[in-house]
Amino acid sequence: MISYKSKDWAHVITHFHKADTVRILFWPMVIMAIYSAGVAYVENTFIDFNGESHVKNLTIIQSLLGFVLSLLLVFRTNTAYDRWWEGRKLWGALVNNSRNFALKMNAILPSDDHASRRFFKEAIPHYASALRDHLKSEEVRLELDENSHPDFNHIDRSKHIPNQIASLLYQRTFRMNKEGKISMDQFLSIQPELQSFTDICGACERIKNTPIPYSYSVFVKKFIFFYTISLPIGFVFSLGYYVIPVSVLVFYALTSLEIIAEEIEDPFGGDTNDLPTGLIAANIRKHVGEIIH
Repeated sequence: MISYKSKDWAHVITHFHKADTVRILFWPMVIMAIYSAGVAYVENTFIDFNGESHVKNLTIIQSLLGFVLSLLLVFRTNTAYDRWWEGRKLWGALVNNSRNFALKMNAILPSDDHASRRFFKEAIPHYASALRDHLKSEEVRLELDENSHPDFNHIDRSKHIPNQIASLLYQRTFRMNKEGKISMDQFLSIQPELQSFTDICGACERIKNTPIPYSYSVFVKKFIFFYTISLPIGFVFSLGYYVIPVSVLVFYALTSLEIIAEEIEDPFGGDTNDLPTGLIAANIRKHVGEIIH
């Protein structure tokens, strides 16, 4: 995710040409400019501006369609942002629950139980890292070294790794409860954090696996396409050759909104504006390491 100063207008304006949408839309904008120039030339050369022309009435229709399109794009961007923000809240909850779980286990575990402390110190951040890779649809890789706890050597990388790590956490706490290392009251106190790991994973998978309906997404793209290609035809009578930059600007604005919505509707990918899940997972590892010694 891009970190920036929201009040630094000068930097944003002077680096406009470096924006992702400009790079993506550069050649489509060039094609739109050439198309607009062709339409302007034909209509300026072969159509009588002073005569009656039904093409002039196209601007009225475009004004109405522009209003409808604006409503569609508002709904589209709001829906995409809601998905992005929900993903951020879920990963914020994962950070808090990881800290709370680590704080409780640090207080519960005996100071001389080095094996259990080592296990929870590794398992909690491993869950965040595994969830990060799982949501990116990559082959999940568990970051282990030769000194890792032996319980992690039995993880099957071809299966759902976050579930396997959560299962190890449950098994460890149940076993410690049976052995008397954790009292029943202590065991019940850590259950909300244990359960929250799977709840957060399921909620993130719901966002990941339920995209915006295909028919709606395609309809918005088609609407933008036909609206923008009709702009030069209607407005050339009032704008002349100035219709070229105006059409390109409108095309850029409308298409950029759709591209931004496409990018943030899946907040767990690797796009520029997606959530920094890697950084969040690294912070969880750092904080848990500071809590459990």
